Amino acid sequence: MSAREDRHVPRYHFVAPEGPCVPFDPNGCLFWRGRYHLFYIYQDPELPRGRDCWGHASSRDLVHWQLHPPALKPEPDVPEQGIYSGCALVTREGVPALVYYGVRAGICIAFAEDDELLRWRRHPANPVIVEPKRGEANFDVYRVFDPHAWLADGVYHVILGGRVKPHDIRDTAYLFTSDDLEQWEYRRPFYNPNPNWTDANEDCACPDFFKLGDQHVLLCISHPRGARYYLGRHRAGTFIPDSHHRMNYPGGACFAPESLVDDMGRRLVWAWATPQRRPGTDRFATMTLPRVLTAAGPGALMIEPARELELLRRNHRETQAMELDGGERLCPELAGDRVELRVAIRPWGARRVGLSVRAAPNRIEETRIVYDAVARTLSIDSTRSSLDPAVFRGFPIYAKAPPPRDVPVQTAPCPLDPDDTLRLTVFLDASIIEVYANDRMALTGRIYPTLAGSRFTRLFAEGGRAAFSPVQAWDMGALSYAADDS
Repeated sequence: MSAREDRHVPRYHFVAPEGPCVPFDPNGCLFWRGRYHLFYIYQDPELPRGRDCWGHASSRDLVHWQLHPPALKPEPDVPEQGIYSGCALVTREGVPALVYYGVRAGICIAFAEDDELLRWRRHPANPVIVEPKRGEANFDVYRVFDPHAWLADGVYHVILGGRVKPHDIRDTAYLFTSDDLEQWEYRRPFYNPNPNWTDANEDCACPDFFKLGDQHVLLCISHPRGARYYLGRHRAGTFIPDSHHRMNYPGGACFAPESLVDDMGRRLVWAWATPQRRPGTDRFATMTLPRVLTAAGPGALMIEPARELELLRRNHRETQAMELDGGERLCPELAGDRVELRVAIRPWGARRVGLSVRAAPNRIEETRIVYDAVARTLSIDSTRSSLDPAVFRGFPIYAKAPPPRDVPVQTAPCPLDPDDTLRLTVFLDASIIEVYANDRMALTGRIYPTLAGSRFTRLFAEGGRAAFSPVQAWDMGALSYAADDS
């Protein structure tokens, strides 16, 4: 990788050791015997049949990572021609299992043969749910695709992501149950889509279903629009959504979320931070930071960065508190390309407030984080983030139609009351930006600054006064990776 390209590689976000990966979905996340296990899709072009495999890494603290041999590959003597999205669960007997979509086969299962989760034995009956072909029974009844499985009341459940059959319009998932992980019975569509919440061309892919507080959460994506979730109730094998929430907006890069529960009871989630340059340009793949989801009352979740990231903080500094009235302030002490920033803002009459980050001295490159107090929205404006002509923030993300267009400004609802304080945590790591607001939302984008001097931060207020708390900044150290010799 060239030095020019290397400057875009994140250091404190998890990066694929295998190089460029499309897709790079996190899968099979599992906390087991004191370690966080992260499985993920990568591609091996040297394989004779199929390219998609599951890589494997684990960590005790989310900072120091052990890189393990691949967990699953499409071997010559197995039915699947690739290992696609799936999940992990612990069986009734206490054995970790991976449940995944085997390309051109159906739903497959593999069981751990050691506590380090390095050796996996495939179920001899794979695929345990066969993918029906066009013209066969059930082709127009359900879709066999991304599985999410769990054990409840002694019965195994799996939902398979997809669209509503037979016309493949609107999102749903399909529920199957089993007593033994081998014989599965189709039950029903898992939920009914609401046309007020999702578009007709959206699907439910990469589903992840769990209880959080008094609510049930269906975390998923749609291929056109990226990460999202439903909150609702689970009754007699049916999910009844009460609300729908986006985790990604046009111009964003948050895709394919996957979660686990650790020994502290935290629900941690990773997602693939999709590349936002022309296909084939990125020579690396990266995930978002691990985020903690917490119940926050009916119809709401808290979304916060995992506190283990504080282990990477270096060189703390901060500004003075300040007020701005229709102006801006350069803060040289906040400069950096791999930093964490924290600030609280009171928009006292200002229409728009925020930060300009990764800015060049002449502002030919800069990324703006903008809160619009009138529209009550939060945006990442990457219009001038990069001089690289390959940058393309395509929306829809993945869809047959319409063709993607470049959307340089990602805008999300951020409904603060006039007297509320906007609390922002911003992570900048080479080509990735993550913005957390009031522990209720997180935006993800890719920015690719090309100039060595694109390191500066400015505060601004437009159309009135705003008060800024002291801005805290830390340089962030790198994750460590150790290769597994086993």
